[in-house]
Amino acid sequence: MGGGARELCGYLAALGGWVSALAAAVLPQWRQSSYAGDAIITAVGLHEGLWMSCAAQSTGQVQCRLHDSLLSLDVHIQTSRALMVISLLLGFFGIIVSVVGMKCTKVGEEDPVTKSRIAVAGGVLFILSGLCSLAAVSLYATQVTYEFFRESAVPINARYEFGSALFVGWGAAGLSMLGGSLLCCSCPAKERRAQQYHRQTQPSTAREYV
Repeated sequence: MGGGARELCGYLAALGGWVSALAAAVLPQWRQSSYAGDAIITAVGLHEGLWMSCAAQSTGQVQCRLHDSLLSLDVHIQTSRALMVISLLLGFFGIIVSVVGMKCTKVGEEDPVTKSRIAVAGGVLFILSGLCSLAAVSLYATQVTYEFFRESAVPINARYEFGSALFVGWGAAGLSMLGGSLLCCSCPAKERRAQQYHRQTQPSTAREYV
């Protein structure tokens, strides 16, 4: 795979990861009601996310409400919020920087070595964005797992389990890190530097013989 095609594939994968991370951050299905056990004790399905909680009735009606207070939220929710916001910001800057540094674009610098370094910087931003998304989703999933298996008087079919947004977040983290890694492969090769050095020194050598 050529350098330009590799950069384009990495950029598209990272862009897809950023869009998926945005969807995961907005979705309220970070955890949902568990239907494990012998009997279902309620006809209402509960979903909770970073920003709101929703109740889905068996008739199909869904009611959502934003979290009332930021300071009253659990620590893992506040931490996951912050990590997802940082991830989205890093990914946004990575999108802009990568466009400038890709070989298939005519934006910014025309020097191929400089553009490659800019593309690598965009790849690093995407990798950091993916790591933040991975940390946020994994932290939230760890808390859900702990609350599900700990000793409690709450019936098992009234507890919470993983929601679909967690899997979207894991996929987003994987795509962002994969795309960032492909962009980081745009680092200038030693052969290219040697060719540039040879072209710069060749005219002066010819003048000496004249």
